Amino acid sequence: MTLRNGLSEELNRQGNEHFSRGYYTEAYACYAKALECDRLTGDQRALVATLGNLGNICAVSGRRDAALAHYQEVLELQKILGDDKGIGTTLANLGNLRADAGEWDRARAYYLEALDLMTKTHDEAAKAVLFSDLGLVARETGQFDEAIRCYEQSLVLMRHVGNHSGMADAWRMIGRTFLMQQRYEDAIACCQTSQSIAERLRDELRVGGARYVLVQCYEDMGRLHEAADLLEQVVCMDRKYHLPKLEENTQRLKELRNRLVRSHQHG
Repeated sequence: MTLRNGLSEELNRQGNEHFSRGYYTEAYACYAKALECDRLTGDQRALVATLGNLGNICAVSGRRDAALAHYQEVLELQKILGDDKGIGTTLANLGNLRADAGEWDRARAYYLEALDLMTKTHDEAAKAVLFSDLGLVARETGQFDEAIRCYEQSLVLMRHVGNHSGMADAWRMIGRTFLMQQRYEDAIACCQTSQSIAERLRDELRVGGARYVLVQCYEDMGRLHEAADLLEQVVCMDRKYHLPKLEENTQRLKELRNRLVRSHQHG
């Protein structure tokens, strides 16, 4: 029994390692093997961990139905185990699935249910992320003031629990919300804050994320030179990390450069 439990733990650890590097196929294979072990031992806590990981991997690789089935099984087990903290996390994951599908009302319902539990269990770290999720729902449904309020609450909690990458994300999200309201100067200030936090963390992907929003700000303001220079840096990063927007951003850079040439000719 213990041998199998140890094996499940090791397979989950390997899976997490693959997951963090973006090797989803390998991660899935590890989790699936761990699940076989857990089904044999019937260890409910181990099952919760493994099924949660499987849910996450299915969610990021677009297998929404499979993710939903895994999360729902996790939720049933957590209720049996009386694990309120775990239930809060799973409800947030179910909300994320709804948000990914653009089902904003259902996403919000899950998030608010999760928020109640996280408040009850004093799970500040999880609440910090959840407020950011609620901010996204508000932003995407046009409630910009509510979105900013949620992101600011997220920011306060991120600072409190020392989650610096989360702070970089929250500043970027606030910047994006201001951008949608055409409050360009505010948007630029927020994105620059996000960028400098990410630079201190040496987190290139988050630096790229902040720059991506800045590109849009500069482009909308007609500051095409600055937009093109920043987008060039974004494209370099897309290439380095094989990011999905490489082609789209390369094309956009080409168009920006052409616009610059045309404006010089007419100037």
